[in-house]
Amino acid sequence: MRAVWTVGVLAFCLPALGLAQGSTLKAHLQHTFTGHSQEAKGVAWSPDGQVLATSSVDRTVKLWRLSDGRLLRNLAHPEGVTSITFSPDGQWLASGSYDHKVRVWRPRDGVLARTLAGHGGTVWSVAWSPDGQRLASSGEDKTVKLWRLRDGALLQTLKGHTLNVWSVDWSPDGRHLASGSFDKTIKLWRADTGAPERTLSGHEEAVVSLAFSPDGQWLASGGDDSTVKLWRVKDGALVRTLTVGNHVWRGARMGSGWRAAAARRVPSAPCGSRSPAMAARTVSLSGSGGSATGLSSRPWPGTWTMSGPWPSAPTASGSRAAARTGR
Repeated sequence: MRAVWTVGVLAFCLPALGLAQGSTLKAHLQHTFTGHSQEAKGVAWSPDGQVLATSSVDRTVKLWRLSDGRLLRNLAHPEGVTSITFSPDGQWLASGSYDHKVRVWRPRDGVLARTLAGHGGTVWSVAWSPDGQRLASSGEDKTVKLWRLRDGALLQTLKGHTLNVWSVDWSPDGRHLASGSFDKTIKLWRADTGAPERTLSGHEEAVVSLAFSPDGQWLASGGDDSTVKLWRVKDGALVRTLTVGNHVWRGARMGSGWRAAAARRVPSAPCGSRSPAMAARTVSLSGSGGSATGLSSRPWPGTWTMSGPWPSAPTASGSRAAARTGR
C-alpha cells in the first residue's frame, strides 16, 4: 500500500508554556492535511499565520489554507524539496531542493519568480534576511550562499565548514549570519563582506538547528547530540546546555518569555529511516502564537518534552527557543 504523508496542526495556549524543566506538554490535534505521497521534509507558516507551506521528497511544495484545510497551490519541483521559508512580508516563498537549486515563488498565484543555481550539492536550508531583500542558502557543498532577490545575483559564497551545512539564520539586524554544520561547529559571519567572525565549538554531533534571539544577543543551536545550547553572540560564550532526549532536528526559533522549548522525536523507527513508521518529523510555531505544526506519516504522537528555563534576559524582551524535529 502506498503511504500517504500527513501534516498535523496542534493547538495550545503558548502563554501557558511556562513549564518547569522536564515537564511534558500535551496538545490536541487541530487539523490534519493529507496529500504528500512521500516523506515530508519541511513546514513553514506565512507571516499572518493563515497559510501553511509543506515540502516533500515527492517533489512538491503544497500551500494549505488553515481555516478549512483547502489545498491552495501545488508547486512542482524537478527533485525532492528539503526546506521552505516565507519572506518576512509573505510575498515570496523560497525552497531548497535536492537538485542543487533554490527557487523563489510568489505564493498568491504560484508563479516561479527565480531559480538560483550555484550550489554544488543538495540545498539543506534557506533563510530570508530581515528586510526580505536577500536570501541565504546552505548545502551539501559545505557553503553558505547569499542571493539578492531583485535580480537573483549571487552576492557572497561563505566557505569554512568542512562538512554539510544544515542550518543558516540571520541576526535580527541583518548584519550577521550563523551557520550550523555536520562538522559539529557553528560559524558566525559578516553578511556584508562574508568574512568569518568566530567559530563556536561545543556540540558533539552535527549542528542542525539555529536561531537568533529577537535582540540579536543570543543564539540557540540544536544538535544531533540531543542538546540545545545557548550562546552569547558578542563573545561566543556557551551559556547553557539543555539535554532534550533523542535528536534535536531542524529549526530552532526564538519568541518571547526566555524559556526553552525543545521538541523531541518519538523513536518509532531507526534514525534517518524513511519508513512510514517514522513519527513526527517537523514542528513549527505559527506567527500568531496559537498553533504548532508537525509532519508525520502516522497518527500524531501528541506528546512533546519541554526543557528550560534559559537564564534571565538582559533586556525586557526575552526569548523562547523551540526546536523542531525532522530532517
